[in-house]
Amino acid sequence: MSLNSVNLGGVTLDDILIITNLVIIIILMIMLIVTRVKLKKMKKNYDVFLSGKDAKSLEEVMIKKFNLLSLVDESVKDIYTRIEAIDKNLLITYQKMGMVKYDAFKETGGKMSFVLCLLTKQNNGIILNCMHSNVDGCYTYIKRIENGVSKMTMSKEEEKALEQALEITAE
Repeated sequence: MSLNSVNLGGVTLDDILIITNLVIIIILMIMLIVTRVKLKKMKKNYDVFLSGKDAKSLEEVMIKKFNLLSLVDESVKDIYTRIEAIDKNLLITYQKMGMVKYDAFKETGGKMSFVLCLLTKQNNGIILNCMHSNVDGCYTYIKRIENGVSKMTMSKEEEKALEQALEITAE
């Protein structure tokens, strides 16, 4: 018995092969049509992209853009260098302040005396105490602050000004 003579309910194996081949051909035809439609759409988009530009002018535009990117890159590097310098300077500038006004002597009124505390980010700086007197004039004293502490004895006003400055968080 040969394969050609196999009979499946009146349909031969040859008929099944022919029908299978026809289905495959129809599927391939549909895929070909879809592919051609997509190709036509891509060609249209490509033509729009290149419209009015020849290859040389398109190349010139691309070169200009790459040169612009190089300039931007250099500018960003320069900005980072400047920011680093600013960060270094910020470590030594006064960023925190505390101030207390008070009456140094009983005969003066209006709280003409003051204590000013100026600190860096690392809590290093000075306390400036200006004591005003109606009789003798004005006396100014300065004390060094290192890591938030003075090695010299401080008045209650100086301690309060230092406390105010230490409460400030420097970013």
